[in-house]
Amino acid sequence: MGSNRVDVAVIGGGVHGCSTAYHLAKKGLKVALFERDYISSGGSGRSAAGLRYQFGTEVNCRLAQYNMEVIPRLQKELEYEADLEYDPAGYLWIAYSECQLDQLEKNVKLQQSLGSPTELLTPEGIHRVAPHLNLEGMLGASFCQLDGHVNPHTLCFAYADAAKRLGAAIHKKTSVTGIIMKNGRAAGVHTSQGDWEADSVVCCAGPWSVDVGRWVGLEVPIEPERHQILITEPVERMRHPMTLCLDDGSYWKQCPNGTFMFGWGNPEEAKDTSYESGWPFLEEVTTRVIAKMPILSGVRIVRQWTGPYDNTPDFQAIVGPTPVEGFYLDCGWSGHGLQFGPSVGRIMAEFVNGEKPFIDVHRFRFTRFEENDLFFEPACI
Repeated sequence: MGSNRVDVAVIGGGVHGCSTAYHLAKKGLKVALFERDYISSGGSGRSAAGLRYQFGTEVNCRLAQYNMEVIPRLQKELEYEADLEYDPAGYLWIAYSECQLDQLEKNVKLQQSLGSPTELLTPEGIHRVAPHLNLEGMLGASFCQLDGHVNPHTLCFAYADAAKRLGAAIHKKTSVTGIIMKNGRAAGVHTSQGDWEADSVVCCAGPWSVDVGRWVGLEVPIEPERHQILITEPVERMRHPMTLCLDDGSYWKQCPNGTFMFGWGNPEEAKDTSYESGWPFLEEVTTRVIAKMPILSGVRIVRQWTGPYDNTPDFQAIVGPTPVEGFYLDCGWSGHGLQFGPSVGRIMAEFVNGEKPFIDVHRFRFTRFEENDLFFEPACI
């Protein structure tokens, strides 16, 4: 087993696993990343790929600020040839009730106090930034022009390739089947391609982190939830930001290639990790979106897919060390994790390397659930 020895084993080839591997390798650590399928095959590659400053808790706002500063220059930093498609088309959260508007006002006040370039809009302001919307029932919105879109696949590939250039081993089509334990601590991984000893194991496996946690005796409080997205044919680019409606959870945006992406937070969606999608979603989401943006009526649908959220009880992530020595978690992002790849990949590398994280993420600790110290993010759907 001498050759199968690394400093850190990373489980999961989404953006958090790839970013963590990159930041660890950047520190000179010997890293192996294990992905059971292909890079970006899980939640990252199936996400809506939104980027935003707009969160409602201080820690998420601070992390988001770092992400939004890094992503526009990330392609150059990672020396990646393909386009990451950063597109600051804006992000619009729309309130339909006084309660929703009050929450957006609180969010914007917090964001502005921390230096984020967000603003509160009246219905007239909504029309200014999104002239094709049906304003019926809209009381106001929060908006940030620098928010927008990134290609989730090239983002993952860029981190994985950069990690590989720095010496990390990227093992695709390699399932982790168990955790090697020695004297009560995580000491490596069992995989479909053999065993790997490691000083530390970092789990970035999204909803599948529940299974990984059980291998070391931890119950990770994550419930998977299926989310579906559809894509239209490309149409001429129009001035339209990512739009999220708080009345029914529908959201949509125009991607850099001209296609529109539709989503909807269906509270009755299946609680599993299946990639199956269906006609009822297509019918429901198009009905909702077209009522709010009639100009899209008649645009043809090209494809549809499904990806899993990894929801925790407070819809906040689990980040950092665990009660099992040598075993770290980065999961439970509850549908807003892709954009946190830059900040939290760096933080995970700092944790593993014995450094103080550059942003305090104590609120994300694993033990908060048994301590009954939950904290909810009001700006997620």
